[in-house]
Amino acid sequence: MTRVALIAHDEKKPDLIEFAQAHEDQLRAYDLIATGTTGKRLIDETSLDIERKESGPLGGDLMIGSEVAEEKLNGVVFLRDPLRAQPHEPDISALLRICDVHDTALATNLASAEFLIEGLAE
Repeated sequence: MTRVALIAHDEKKPDLIEFAQAHEDQLRAYDLIATGTTGKRLIDETSLDIERKESGPLGGDLMIGSEVAEEKLNGVVFLRDPLRAQPHEPDISALLRICDVHDTALATNLASAEFLIEGLAE
């Protein structure tokens, strides 16, 4: 089954929730994982079944990166806030790097997220 991670910085969580609601039927076909707080919000505001990892600052980004390294993920949607510094920036950079190293589809904005989920459906 296609496995996709959903992650969003605090300022981008509403965008990811709106995206998930708009694409709920398609996302339901995927095995979904998310970082802690993002996953809780998605579970509360959609009917999607989502496996929650730790919150990003507590290692959730690295846990998802580990799944990328083990080639257990087909894609990552990570809506980042480019206008605010993040206290766990090294973890974020590591996740982005491991996606590049393993050639894993990575979307960091809504436009690319659309392409990612559409492309995985084919």
